Amino acid sequence: MSTKQVSHDALVQAVAITKSYRIGRREIQVLRGVDMAVYPEEIVALVGQSGAGKSTLLHILGLLDPPTSGEIRYANQPVTRLTAARQAAMRHRHVGFVFQFYHLIPELTALQNVCLGSMMHESVFGWMSRRRVVRERASELLAQMGLGDRLQNRPSQLSGGERQRVAIARALIAEPSLILADEPTGNLDTETARGILDLIWSINETSKIAFLIVTHNERVAQMSNRIIRLRDGAIVEE
Repeated sequence: MSTKQVSHDALVQAVAITKSYRIGRREIQVLRGVDMAVYPEEIVALVGQSGAGKSTLLHILGLLDPPTSGEIRYANQPVTRLTAARQAAMRHRHVGFVFQFYHLIPELTALQNVCLGSMMHESVFGWMSRRRVVRERASELLAQMGLGDRLQNRPSQLSGGERQRVAIARALIAEPSLILADEPTGNLDTETARGILDLIWSINETSKIAFLIVTHNERVAQMSNRIIRLRDGAIVEE
């Protein structure tokens, strides 16, 4: 993909993305002119060795970290230079996140953790007016995850697989068109990981939500619709 090409039907697109960090007098180049896109309803695997830049690219695509240069586009809208507040609104509207270590709030119940995905973007009055609807939606999602009887359990009372299912429900609460998943099975045993992957593919099939999955697992990559391979901060195969 040329750095000058813009895909008008992509959910998210990276155009000529670079990322570097300065440590003392040294400049560490992490991403080197990355061009890629994710399209509606597909599952894309982002693979590469540790240090290739996979998680960095995922964070930049999710507007969690700014690129050094280049542009991110959501639904054909440039978002790289928006204010932090507008970026947060775009992120909430378009993208959900699933992480390897769940990032659940330990003091909150499973239900509250899922609701948090909506609460963070509401005013106090907005949340009060929509609280019942959001709680009902969160309860439905947890039931779909097979956790209908675990709504009031805190993360410490859940297994690793159950925690990841809560995290997936949280990612779905705002009905995003794309979920960015960073090693979603990396902290799970083989059998539990298989259940999480089955769940992701089921969500994709029934809800038509696209997934970009960072993974070291070649089996996960081969199951995907498309594979993007990173090496030394650059795409070497797509």
